[in-house]
This record gives sequence, structure tokens and C-alpha cells, in this order.
Amino acid sequence: MGSRSTPGHSTPTTLHLVGPSSWTEVPATLGYEVADPYAVRISFGDPFGADGISWLLARDLLRAGLDQPAGDGDVRLWPARTTGDVLFLHLRAPSGEALFELSRTAVAAFLRQTEQLVPVGSEAAALQVDDALEALLSGGGADPGTR
Repeated sequence: MGSRSTPGHSTPTTLHLVGPSSWTEVPATLGYEVADPYAVRISFGDPFGADGISWLLARDLLRAGLDQPAGDGDVRLWPARTTGDVLFLHLRAPSGEALFELSRTAVAAFLRQTEQLVPVGSEAAALQVDDALEALLSGGGADPGTR
């Protein structure tokens, strides 16, 4: 079965896991796909392998977190008060939580690239919901009763 590639943008980056007495470099990839225009994926490790872990964040949350605390619950992001290029990213899951430092400049550059693909405010148009709905209603989509 062939796969259909969708346009997108990805940027390798390094996050720093903040520990009690040290920082650990963690390679990651910021990813964005036009097919999911509201979301940004942060992938740790090999995103295609068994060891890869990914988190989905709202693109708006990432944008808001550049300048002020943003997020609630499992994902929070805020700029450091003492230096202009540090963002803190706090991720929480049932298995634990982690605090990372990442480059504000790198995140801002990544967001500018995503906005070249889908400008802010035009995400709904990029979803092409009308086309998908028409395909389903005309019998062109999968029949949910044939699972």
C-alpha cells in the first residue's frame, strides 16, 4: 500500500533535560505537517523506531510560550526571566514528568517556517474538511460499519 506524503517542515534541535544537579542533552525533532495544521510534534529518539517518543502540542501554545507562560496540565511552556534565549518546557505523563530547556530562537524560527506553510488563522482551510465530508457522504469514504 502506498503512502501519500503531505507537505511539512521539521527541525532537529537539542533540548536540555534539567536534573537535580546537571543537564542532559536530549536530541529531538520539531515537526509540523499541513495535514494537521494546529499541531506541532516533538519527537525524542527515533520517531520511527520502537524507542521513539512523541508529544503533540498546539502550535498556538508554542507561539504563546515564546513571550509568556502558556499551557495547563500536561504541557506547559514559558520563557526564562533571566535570559532571552531560553524557554522551559514541562511535560507530565502518568509515568513521570520532565523539565527541559530549549532555545527560544530555534522555536521562533521553526514557527516562522510553519507559518510559511499555513499562515496563522488559516488552519481550518488547510484541513480541507469539506472535501473529506463530501467524500464520506458520496460513498467515497470508508464505511464505519465494516470494521
